[in-house]
Amino acid sequence: MAKKKNELWEWTKALLIAVVLAAVIRYFLFAPIVVDGLSMMPTLKDQDRMIVNKLSYKIGEPKRFDIVVFHAPEQKDYIKRVIGLPGDTIEYKNDTLYVNGKPYEEPYLDEYKKQVEDGPLTEPFTLEEKIGRKTVPEGELFVMGDNRRFSKDSRHIGTIPMSKVIGKTSIIYWPIHDARIISNK
Repeated sequence: MAKKKNELWEWTKALLIAVVLAAVIRYFLFAPIVVDGLSMMPTLKDQDRMIVNKLSYKIGEPKRFDIVVFHAPEQKDYIKRVIGLPGDTIEYKNDTLYVNGKPYEEPYLDEYKKQVEDGPLTEPFTLEEKIGRKTVPEGELFVMGDNRRFSKDSRHIGTIPMSKVIGKTSIIYWPIHDARIISNK
């Protein structure tokens, strides 16, 4: 009888440790997210399942073109691409991104640019026209979806405070045939 009690206690401890460990990993380190909508097409599809690395920005700073998940003003989490970092000037003209006056290539948009026949994929704008400031404020990011014509992003909701960023994501794990690591470029 004592042996059965001891075995039950060992199984209970193992289960409790596993549950606590899973909760710590999910809350502090990594979390699953489901892409909801088409704003990141063609890079991400609706209902893709991804892993968010919550440690990514506790250790280092965001980089241009990272794909991040953040708490949006609508009490919803959004997934977008970092375009502007604190202190950057941002401008789009002739379907080209200019950061601090320098043109940047966005190869992840090439597929959509080829399909567009009625004007640019990304309408021309300056940061000042969108947020009323010449540069991205300190501690904030300017983000955009890859599906530029159908994305609600910093052009509409303003810059995103770093405190609202949950983490960086680059791993699609479901559907299994689309599983891959997404590059920042």
